[in-house]
Amino acid sequence: MLRTFQFYLTISLAVLLVFTGPISFSSPVAGEHVHLHLAAGPDEAQAETQKYTCSMHPFIIRDEPGNCPICGMTLVPIKIAGSGKETESKQGDATGAVITIDPVTQQNMGVRYSTVSRRDLSRIIRTVGVVAYEEPRQYSINSKIEGWIERLHVNETGSHIKKGQPLLEIYSPELVTAQEEFLLALRNKAALAKSEVPEIAAGAGRLLEASRKRLRYWDISEAQIKTLEKTGTVQKSLSLYSQYDGVLTLKKVNEGMFVKAGMELFQIADISKVWVYADIYEYELPWLKAGQMASIQLPYQQKPVQGRISTIYPYVEAKTRTVKARIDLDNFDFELKPDMYVNVRIETQAVKNVLTIPMEAVLNSGEHQRVFVSLGEGKFEPRLVQLGLQSEDGFVQVVQGLAENESIVVSAQFMLDSESTLRAAVQKMMEPEKEQPPAGKAAGPKAEESLDSLFEK
Repeated sequence: MLRTFQFYLTISLAVLLVFTGPISFSSPVAGEHVHLHLAAGPDEAQAETQKYTCSMHPFIIRDEPGNCPICGMTLVPIKIAGSGKETESKQGDATGAVITIDPVTQQNMGVRYSTVSRRDLSRIIRTVGVVAYEEPRQYSINSKIEGWIERLHVNETGSHIKKGQPLLEIYSPELVTAQEEFLLALRNKAALAKSEVPEIAAGAGRLLEASRKRLRYWDISEAQIKTLEKTGTVQKSLSLYSQYDGVLTLKKVNEGMFVKAGMELFQIADISKVWVYADIYEYELPWLKAGQMASIQLPYQQKPVQGRISTIYPYVEAKTRTVKARIDLDNFDFELKPDMYVNVRIETQAVKNVLTIPMEAVLNSGEHQRVFVSLGEGKFEPRLVQLGLQSEDGFVQVVQGLAENESIVVSAQFMLDSESTLRAAVQKMMEPEKEQPPAGKAAGPKAEESLDSLFEK
């Protein structure tokens, strides 16, 4: 039984040996001794932890020196904690270990530099727009009574309509009855005007006024009412007149058609003023403000039309992922036609004297933005940054993370980023070994006593 237990213990210690190094202890078990070495010396630990990588391909890692299997360059040692290499940045926003690249490798990688500097940022937003009707100047024409359309005075869409222009003539039995009641009230008032009872004369006047209002509420014009009052003859059909100026954009009725009260007959839109909806992408929104001037270029005109942004809509279009900016324009010559596509150019206000870097220097991971700062002597530090406005000439505002005149990398950042991430990962893996006790302590009396106690039983 003891030999079986000894066998399994020996196997377990052998597995431990693979990961931690030799173990040294001795214990008598049935007249036999087990000898293993638990901890290696400092030289052996250094040899086991030293790795080699390629400067051009940081994902190549080897246990021994040699050449890169991809490019053939000589593998270089990976510097780890305890080797004198800096592993933490002096800045609180560093994202990884400071790395060191020799000048020859930098030249092979094509590393280029720029300087954090101050400048004025500006941007001209160029986009497309669509001409649309001015919403408050769109009208729906309907009949307040039912009847038959005897005649259409406006029978074509696109026709220009003036306020007060007749649109159609309608025959309605209700209108005929209303005219007869009006004439009866008119004769009744004339007959009772000389009545000795003032209340009777006043009642006749109120009845006439009620009959007049009824005709007005059905959109019968004052001119038609006066003609009816003057002639005393009931008209079979009466005309309905337009109350708006504009263009006929929709016609839903034909001559001879029966219409019900409230049914829409026409749509009229006044296009002497129009709106242009410009599509603005989300990253351009910080530059956009209501009140800015915009130039509208028509496809067939050389001279642009000037307008002003009146509204920036507070939502994003689901299909285009853009925000609509509305530009109000005068259109007295009707050159701008609804649903026409136009080119829009918006000159935004410049931002003065801000800290900037080239946009090509930024590595964007989706959650964070960072750049590599050159510390001199071939050392590079990854630095988290907070960015602001981006100009159209390739520069971006730095809100936080960099200081003026610092040197930054503008090319080969992906290679530096891979190198920095690799070395930071190796450093984290090596930290537990750094905290292990010396070999003497690992194989001290307490360890031997604890192991011997397993076999004493």
